[in-house]
Amino acid sequence: MRTRYFSFLSLAAAGAFLVVVSRAFALLDIANLALGVGIGMLVVSIATAIRYRRHLPSLISAGAIALVSAWAIVASQVFSLGVVQDLTFAEALGIVGLAIGGLTAHELTSERVVHSLTLHNSPEADAYREGEAREPVAG
Repeated sequence: MRTRYFSFLSLAAAGAFLVVVSRAFALLDIANLALGVGIGMLVVSIATAIRYRRHLPSLISAGAIALVSAWAIVASQVFSLGVVQDLTFAEALGIVGLAIGGLTAHELTSERVVHSLTLHNSPEADAYREGEAREPVAG
């Protein structure tokens, strides 16, 4: 389960990186980074989709990210640099949104273990049951 979480987290971080790149870097650098980061996101999203193909929300999120990443790769090589800047910004925002959706799907389906401490047959347990629980001593 941690692999899925870190996969979507890394995709969101890469998308956020591209958002910043698309507004702060030179046009040629934007095109080159969109190509490189797009390839990395495509690989991670396809691996995530294959690994979690039985979990429909993860499959949909990872598949959609793979499609957007593939489009980012093509767009970075086909369009003019000014258009690539705007497309990279839009694609990166879309990838961040889809990755957040994947993280949400992961959190909603993962099992959470709740740990609790139960006191039996002790003065603290009796006081707690009677509503006279003592304040913890700072030490």
